[in-house]
Amino acid sequence: MTGPVVPFREIVLKVHSRCDLACDHCYIYEHADQSWRTRPKAISDEAIFWTALRLAEHAKKHALPSVSVILHGGEPLLAGPSRLRRICEELTAALDGVAALDLRIHTNGLQLSPRYLDLFDEFGVKVGISLDGDKAANDRHRRFADGRSSHPLVLKAVELLGQDRYRHLNLGLLCTVDVANDPVAVHDALMELDPPRIDFLLPHATWDEPPPRPDGSPTAYADWLLTVFDRWERHGRRVPVRLFASVLSTLSGGPGLTESLGLTPTDLVVVETDGALEQVDSLKTAYEGAAATGFNVFDHSFDEVASHPGVRARQLGLAGVGETCRQCPVVRSCGGGLYTHRYRSGTDFDNTSVYCTDLEALVRGIEHRTAAGSVPAAVTDDGDLRTEQHELTRLLLADLNRELDGRGGEEWARAWELAGAVDRRPGGLDDVLTHPYTRGWLLGALDALHEDLPGAALAPARRLASSVAAAVVRGGLDLPVRVTYEGGVLLLPTLGELRLTGAGPQGTAEVQPVEKGFLVRTAGGERRVARLDEPGTGWRPVRRLGRDGAPDLAIDDLDPYRDCFGVPALPRLGLAEAADWTGRLARAWGVLRGRAPEQAAAAAGSLTTLTPVAGPGPALGRHGLGALGIPLHGGAGELAPLLLRGWRRARFQALLEVTDLYADDGWWSHPAPWQEAPVPVSELLAGAYERTGLRAFEPDSAEAARRALDTLDRAAELTVGGKRLLAQLWEEADRDRHGR
Repeated sequence: MTGPVVPFREIVLKVHSRCDLACDHCYIYEHADQSWRTRPKAISDEAIFWTALRLAEHAKKHALPSVSVILHGGEPLLAGPSRLRRICEELTAALDGVAALDLRIHTNGLQLSPRYLDLFDEFGVKVGISLDGDKAANDRHRRFADGRSSHPLVLKAVELLGQDRYRHLNLGLLCTVDVANDPVAVHDALMELDPPRIDFLLPHATWDEPPPRPDGSPTAYADWLLTVFDRWERHGRRVPVRLFASVLSTLSGGPGLTESLGLTPTDLVVVETDGALEQVDSLKTAYEGAAATGFNVFDHSFDEVASHPGVRARQLGLAGVGETCRQCPVVRSCGGGLYTHRYRSGTDFDNTSVYCTDLEALVRGIEHRTAAGSVPAAVTDDGDLRTEQHELTRLLLADLNRELDGRGGEEWARAWELAGAVDRRPGGLDDVLTHPYTRGWLLGALDALHEDLPGAALAPARRLASSVAAAVVRGGLDLPVRVTYEGGVLLLPTLGELRLTGAGPQGTAEVQPVEKGFLVRTAGGERRVARLDEPGTGWRPVRRLGRDGAPDLAIDDLDPYRDCFGVPALPRLGLAEAADWTGRLARAWGVLRGRAPEQAAAAAGSLTTLTPVAGPGPALGRHGLGALGIPLHGGAGELAPLLLRGWRRARFQALLEVTDLYADDGWWSHPAPWQEAPVPVSELLAGAYERTGLRAFEPDSAEAARRALDTLDRAAELTVGGKRLLAQLWEEADRDRHGR
């Protein structure tokens, strides 16, 4: 098995190997592995010492910021307060200065008392209690050996843990599912106790010993859990449920939140009461010795255990599941199920989960119920996409201010304060912040700071001041703004540039709006620009397209941050050259409106800026949705598909900046109809998105796009947002096929 060793971040420490209940569904006492019979009841001082030592050296070697230790059993409270104190003291001392220690205990609660909880409060030990629901549900399995109910005592423990002085120690409730129980009654009973969290656990089972299915339904456990989910939804998800949160996380592109679901590598090891180091405890369900590694804390490091083939098998993500699971669209959410549940004599763990049909039904059921509310609005609405892009730019500006942390000097402080004042006015900075090259400037400034380039801390002030000045002029605000200029040129982003004669190659200018223009004061005197949209002495405005029915886009060949496309941006166009280019662009928009009217309207609403570039184009940069680099040459018939292709690429890139359309990119390879070599889902989806849009200009692309969409329908990587985008692409493709 290849790949680096995954360090253990979670240790299950068996502090007592016996229990005061006789639960008939217990995986320790009622299943195949009976090794508990030969182990000491309580963990020894020597095993405690060596466990703490091994954990500290492991955390130090791997620079782990924190580790969790779960005190477990049997019933861990049977170890008694003195032994539990010794364990807490040893672990705390060993990890002091090495890593943060997260101590937890999982208990049936029968022995819980203020004496224990005061001890746990001293060491910050969080407490999780096992409870299977209402009295009828809990009594089905969790009884004393003589048949008495444990339910009243467990409720007392939960009530005690819920008191104000102990509530901060409450981890929540663990409930093992039994489909014979009423799911609504179980949900309501658990919710009534107001725990901070609930974990629903599938009963441990294998293909050799499958779970009971009283009605024979292959989805009995999914149906039960989905009934709970519906009840949970109707009650406003008042208490977090980890199983549901894990599915919802993976559907949106996030990680699995529990060992039993998702493809996140397992980072857990068990220390038994005799110091033996074992794999995850649930393996005892499979066969005698299934969890054994042959290692112990006295003679072996945790790294040696982490290299054990059985441990590694649960750390391989997608490579650790069988071929059937790898090809299943829900594998990112179910992860093939708990490793233990895949066991079958003869094939070991190279199988689907014994709960396979349940897991698929559960994932699809939750997705069906929540997809509409889980899909990011930006996927379906360009207005929301523009809003989120704008918020992203604002976050970058805030990040820049935070990174500068006072290093920007007086000029940055003055510009930042004035920016805040302007932003509080109606319209404020919006027109300048939404300018695509503002994003490019912010990203470049942050990169320079991170790389510690010379002058990186002082340079941002000039652009911010000029941006604020542009916003003040655009808004006609009676606020003078001081701007540093260089090369004898004063730049006002989105508006234009003014060549200052007689003022020196660099210096400070004061900008103030007047009527339809602005006034500039420098050491060399005053300059007045009467109209923003008309060239004047030294004033070169940003030109606009907005002719012959074309959208009102900026033709920006002035902004120094426009050179961000990967191909050179052309210098300022001459009058005749600019008129010719904008004329051809206007006619290209006419062609685009005629061939693809819906897309032309959407592109006109999203794009703000076109910049002439060298090379074939269209070109994208690091500036969000609004700008395209378009070649100078080509007729309207050539430029129209370039504009459409560029807009499709820009919108797709903008979506990826604000939402997750897929996860685990590169784990699978998919056939791409337009090339021989398979591609990751990112390339397939991008190619399908572009080609679906270009079907009006490139008929051959339409069929290739449909074949790609067919493949994407079966892809496991797509999130709920990605699937909604895929549905939109099918709608686009089908409109043409059916002549709509």
